[in-house]
Amino acid sequence: MKTYQVCIVGFAHVHINDVAGHFAEHPQIKLVGCADTAPVTPELKRGAPYTREWNIQYCSEKFSIPVYDDWKRMLETLKPDLCVVNSENCYHVEITEFCARLGIGVSIEKPMATSLSDGIRMYRAAQTYGTLLMINWPVTWNPGMQMIKKMIDRGDIGKVLEIKTRMGHTGPLGRGAKHKIAQTAEPMTETEKAATWWHQHVCGGGAMADYCCYGSVLSYWYAGESATAASGMRVNSMTLMGDAEDNSAMFVRFPHCYAVLEGTWTTVNHTFKSPIVYGEHGAIVGDYKTGNVLLYHENNEIEEIVNDPLPPELKDVASAYVHHMETGKPLHFTALPEFNLEALAILDAGLRSADSGKVELVNNLHWQIG
Repeated sequence: MKTYQVCIVGFAHVHINDVAGHFAEHPQIKLVGCADTAPVTPELKRGAPYTREWNIQYCSEKFSIPVYDDWKRMLETLKPDLCVVNSENCYHVEITEFCARLGIGVSIEKPMATSLSDGIRMYRAAQTYGTLLMINWPVTWNPGMQMIKKMIDRGDIGKVLEIKTRMGHTGPLGRGAKHKIAQTAEPMTETEKAATWWHQHVCGGGAMADYCCYGSVLSYWYAGESATAASGMRVNSMTLMGDAEDNSAMFVRFPHCYAVLEGTWTTVNHTFKSPIVYGEHGAIVGDYKTGNVLLYHENNEIEEIVNDPLPPELKDVASAYVHHMETGKPLHFTALPEFNLEALAILDAGLRSADSGKVELVNNLHWQIG
């Protein structure tokens, strides 16, 4: 039984504590090293739960991972089979291109990138050097999100008319925030939040990139066709010291339906269900946090859906990676770069629209120049 050597680069993203656990627990994975990227600005509340300094200490101690000062030297020295990237969004392309040149596979934490041009660079690098590029979406391993797609495909609600997503919380470092481990985020001042990458536009921060990216993936997945145009709006409602938005919304046009995608960092309680898919004969209401799914019939009957169990390779990102390497079978399509470029194109158009104030076309490999 082969053991795969895995390194982690980047501890800015709060998902790393959960993701590292999946890789550490897999019997065919050995975490051989970890290193952080350099922050654009120093964090002010260092060592608070879910800050980058806290994340790397938590992971290195809990999972016994050696810590390196320089991520590039670490990769050149160790040459692992896979690099798990949980850096700021703005570094995804640099790390992917560096790994590709070394022949190292990459697992990128969602989103793939925050611009289509960056995503295409990542795709081209992996294609050029023949390396693995996969994107980790928590919704991929969620039985409820998978079940919704099955229900759509078998015609439970007929033709899809609208897809709506609203996802969020109090912010990655907001009051009471917890990210699948026991610790709770400590209160931060607005100045302290602004010093973190999450609230910095140049780093790819903001609620649109963080949560409308989920909507982009789910709407493309559920619509089953490429989007054509999008409009977006961003607002900084409560975190005025940072220059990235804490609330956002996108309207997306598909050839045969439309989508409304919202992302929030100012919602105290989980007061909404998401995603919702409206069809000509009813609606499917999911809860991405619990995986629960309801089917609303035409006669006002509400049916609780029993989710189909997922196969072992869809347990988590580590299981998917090992299964792919062992069998040669393709990853789930939501983890593939080709799928992600289509979803990223939606997010890219929404971000451009928020800046231009106009509806923007959704581009693709053929129409993205530069």
